[in-house]
Amino acid sequence: MNAEAASNLLRRPGPPAPVPHVDPPRASDPRFSAVVPHHARLVSLYDQATFSEGPTWWPARDILVWSDIEGRRVLGWHPDGCVRVVIDATPFINGNTVDGDGNLIHCEHGNRRLSRTTPDGRTTPLVETYAGRRFNAPNDVACAADGALWFSDPAYGLRQPKQGVLDESELGHHSVYRFDPADGSLRRMADLGQPNGLAFSPDGRILYVSDTSRTEGGDGHTIYAYPLRPDGDLGERRVLAQVEPGVPDGLRVDRRGWVWTSSGAGVQVFSAEGHRRGLIPTPQACSNCCFGPDERRLFITAKEHLYAIDLAGG
Repeated sequence: MNAEAASNLLRRPGPPAPVPHVDPPRASDPRFSAVVPHHARLVSLYDQATFSEGPTWWPARDILVWSDIEGRRVLGWHPDGCVRVVIDATPFINGNTVDGDGNLIHCEHGNRRLSRTTPDGRTTPLVETYAGRRFNAPNDVACAADGALWFSDPAYGLRQPKQGVLDESELGHHSVYRFDPADGSLRRMADLGQPNGLAFSPDGRILYVSDTSRTEGGDGHTIYAYPLRPDGDLGERRVLAQVEPGVPDGLRVDRRGWVWTSSGAGVQVFSAEGHRRGLIPTPQACSNCCFGPDERRLFITAKEHLYAIDLAGG
């Protein structure tokens, strides 16, 4: 191992650690057990982060990438079990996704913008302002089928110095935006109390967005479903689910259209109609989740941990 590689190594290759004293998956619908068997067990892949968030699978590097926001690093878990630093001294990066060209897209709390990292490691800013004013603190991001980047912009990074910089909002609203890297266009699509996680349905016709304003004294602990209209606007939203306990911070949608969301109890799973499918308990409140290749494994971020649980498919 060369000196540069050694300096980035945080965990040596090896098997995951078992997670003791955690309940097995709980099915509310028999279909859940066909995907998450009752015998499936949570494992810990890493436990030395400070505040884990923003997991996404990066095919260009064949690694699971996630943010240690307060540790100011983007980390990478490799299939052999080792963990390395992917980006060091970050500007409080939170959410991550992969665009249609295989680049990693970041939400930067500190610089209040979206940025892009190419597979060879070059990072450049993408979009920083709306109507001439700086964003609050972009939080989560998803790539649509047409290549547009949709992202949420709550105020958390302006109010928590361990996760951003203390400042006043220049915008006066907390919104969801659509940014098209192809032509540079930016549209404000929706306003919520504190918009947070977001993801698309498999056919791209529904955008799911969580409102977590309960954490700021509001009443939002809700996942909304917005239809995407043919003219590109969002239609009238409907409530998919009110999440208890905690809030639906980060979420993902699988190929069945099920919505997998973080919560105070673990990862909760809902059908596209909002029916509860089941729960994967975690030892502490989790912040986000994402799928590995072919949806055969679910990765879960929770405080200092990166967890995983193997799925049966189906």
